[in-house]
Amino acid sequence: MKKIEHIGIAVHNLKASNELYEKLLGRPHYKVEEVDSEGVRTSFFQTGDSKIELLEASHPGSPVAKFLEKRGEGIHHIAFEVDDIRQEMKRLRDSGFQLLNDEPKMGADNKLVCFVHPKSAGGVLVELCQDAGP
Repeated sequence: MKKIEHIGIAVHNLKASNELYEKLLGRPHYKVEEVDSEGVRTSFFQTGDSKIELLEASHPGSPVAKFLEKRGEGIHHIAFEVDDIRQEMKRLRDSGFQLLNDEPKMGADNKLVCFVHPKSAGGVLVELCQDAGP
């Protein structure tokens, strides 16, 4: 794994949270995007070499909606940048980690993504990210 790509933060209200994080970080978000496959609207802030991704549920049955209902607002996941997501998925699977998807899928910010189940990662939802290319 190369670096922390971003930290995902679940929020109830993306507009209000964007305003809060703009004040906190001293800069505006650079992108808002809807990821239908995950049932979320996202907003990204660049912070040095890493990013903050705010996640708002786009429908009540989405994983983020369930997270917010159970735990409230806060850190949802940590994402690591990888060079070869399929190779990294195989390495983790072979090491006993439970992956939430068998194949990488398109995520926000033009990334191929895969999630590692929190039960096999010390209670933390881990996301692997690889640039999807042009």
